[in-house]
Amino acid sequence: MVMMMSVDDTRLSRIVAYVRANGLKIAGELAFNFVLPFAVYSALSPRLGATPAMLAASVPPILWSLAIFIRERKVDAISLLVLAGIALSLIAFAGGGGVKFLQLRENLVGGVVGSIFLGSAAIGRPLIYQLARAGSRRRGAQAAAMVDALRNDAGFRRAMTMATLVWGFGLTAACALHVALVFMLSIKQFLLINGWISWAVLGLLTAWTYRYVPRALREAYERRAAGPGRPG
Repeated sequence: MVMMMSVDDTRLSRIVAYVRANGLKIAGELAFNFVLPFAVYSALSPRLGATPAMLAASVPPILWSLAIFIRERKVDAISLLVLAGIALSLIAFAGGGGVKFLQLRENLVGGVVGSIFLGSAAIGRPLIYQLARAGSRRRGAQAAAMVDALRNDAGFRRAMTMATLVWGFGLTAACALHVALVFMLSIKQFLLINGWISWAVLGLLTAWTYRYVPRALREAYERRAAGPGRPG
């Protein structure tokens, strides 16, 4: 019982530390991606109509995504989604059509990026590997050289392909769910739950990736250290 309480206390302390370190960012995410879009649409739709109000409600998430990307300046799966989302959202502004078509265009970003992941795996150039290389270059020449040295490791290539496929299928499945919800829910209902679904999907994919990819890297390094006689 004491050991369980100690483990729970450790987990709680980690959660508290994370919230303290990232509290402002979490608050900004909630405000710009959930609270403000719903508030803007609710305030403007009675006067301007559904489509102009939906366009206005798209502005806070776009501004937040731009601000985060400019501040962090990193290239990874999340930032690719952010950039694609910004691009498709801006296209949606100019695309015309009704509010349902606007919702569909904005939520096709996951499907587009998911298709890119799947396509990269199909041609033997898994995107997760390319992102891992980009991340290693930010850590220095030695880290980049270590990742580049694993390109011929069969086990590592399989792991990178698996991770890429997981992201591809995860994002396309989430896109299909979003498309279905566009037609099943009212605009306000969709605004309330759409962001939470996106957060949940990205959170699960990211958590899985940060567990799976480092393990694949570690196993590949161990095989490399053991010498060429060990199977990949």
